[in-house]
Amino acid sequence: MASAEEEMETPGSSAGARRDEDIALDLMKFVAMTTGYGRTTSSGVGFQGTGAAAKPEEYAGHLLDLYGKCLGAVAGKK
Repeated sequence: MASAEEEMETPGSSAGARRDEDIALDLMKFVAMTTGYGRTTSSGVGFQGTGAAAKPEEYAGHLLDLYGKCLGAVAGKK
C-alpha cells in the first residue's frame, strides 16, 4: 500500500480529485464557522441565514448540504 505522500506524487492518480475534496472541506469549515450555518444558537458573526437545526442530525444534514455546494463550486472552477 502506498503512503499518502507517494499517492500525491504519482502521475495520473486521483490526487486531483482528492485535492478538490480537501479544498471543498476547508471552504465548508470556513463558511460554517464564520456564518454559524445550521447552528441552533446565533453566536457567529455575519450572515445568520437559513433555519437553524434543532437536532444534531439536522445540523449534520445542513453541513453535508453545504459541503455538496462547496464541492460543486470548487469543481466548477475548472
